[in-house]
Amino acid sequence: MFYLPALLIGRLIRFAVRFVRPGGGSALPGLVVSKLAPNLVYKSLNSFKDGLVVITGTAGKSTTTKMVVAVVRAHGKEVFTNPSTANIQQGFFSTIVRHGDLFGKVPGSIAILEMDEGHAARIVSKVKPITSVILNVFEDQLDRFIDPALVREKLAQVAKATEGTVILNADDQNCLQIASSLDNPIQYFGLSEKVTQSSASHMDYAQTFLAAIAKPTAQSIALDLDGLNLEVEISKERTSFTLPSRGTHFALDAVAAMACAKQILGHEFDLELAAAVLNELPPVFSRGEVRNINGEACEFILVQNPISMQLNLDNLPKHLGQVMFAIGRDVHDPSWMWTVDYSALKNVHTVTGFNYADAALVLSYNDVGIEVIEPEYHDAIDSFFALPAPAEGMKTVIYSADAMRRLRRYMGFTDPEDVERG
Repeated sequence: MFYLPALLIGRLIRFAVRFVRPGGGSALPGLVVSKLAPNLVYKSLNSFKDGLVVITGTAGKSTTTKMVVAVVRAHGKEVFTNPSTANIQQGFFSTIVRHGDLFGKVPGSIAILEMDEGHAARIVSKVKPITSVILNVFEDQLDRFIDPALVREKLAQVAKATEGTVILNADDQNCLQIASSLDNPIQYFGLSEKVTQSSASHMDYAQTFLAAIAKPTAQSIALDLDGLNLEVEISKERTSFTLPSRGTHFALDAVAAMACAKQILGHEFDLELAAAVLNELPPVFSRGEVRNINGEACEFILVQNPISMQLNLDNLPKHLGQVMFAIGRDVHDPSWMWTVDYSALKNVHTVTGFNYADAALVLSYNDVGIEVIEPEYHDAIDSFFALPAPAEGMKTVIYSADAMRRLRRYMGFTDPEDVERG
């Protein structure tokens, strides 16, 4: 009964926000409920009979979590998970408000959650995962974390709090440093030498400035990547499937997801069923999402940090249509854009977003052609999508998280699950 008033208030707030702003209402209810009933999230996450699985790291959390959840559900398990927009503590409260009953009980036998690398350490101090997946440490959000070493320390706290197996990236020295401090069983995932040496594989993990640790043998490996076609080896069994999005980073997410699903399911894990699921799975919104707008296809590509920008630019299709490049308020320090190689991007039609001036300057300096610089974001969106269809390729929007949220809200893309495979 203690949680009933808080949850009722949370639901009323969610209803009111969504009435005013369709598709909204994800953050405020969680913030309010977290103040009224701060222990609700711990009670709820401790209630799953098969425990909690945490997926965290700098990049790839949303895609990896979506893959794991889809595979585990296909094997018949009832899974509670969070949307990719709700991976911080107040987001967990919002997810419970949305999916739980009025006593804080949420459906499912197992919780599989993506967690922001900063918030995960706080959650696992009170709810111990049975399995955790630590994807990587990149240089990201330096205004928030100051130094990647602090991210590594927070992820190490998650690993040490895990009661069972920790699944780690064999290619990232940060993950190997975490492994050296663990007593847990460890499983590794990684890339084959062939994939690592491909021209579009710039997995530049944050430097540790510590003595290098030899790469361990990975149990889950991306063997070969040809466009969207990925061949993997999972515990010495091989299979192939098509990825929902282009790029080495998505291949790595897929083998991490396979490793996690196998750990969760044990002897029930069916590799061919898992491959069939991933073969049909749509991307997470804006991670190579393709939508039909005004009768023509448009691809949406989210860039969140230097490595994200680099990998997505390196994996752009050979023939691009018009490009809109929008950098929003979330890029507090636009100087990181100067560390990216823009040689794969020859021309941009429209530059816009809160940081349009910084974006236009860095693109111009790197000899990227620009046709229009439009400070007013909504005007830029309207004029860009009013352009005639390109002669080849498709329209492409490359944007940061703030610009992504504003565009989706403006265009009425209110359901994050309304994503089809391109």
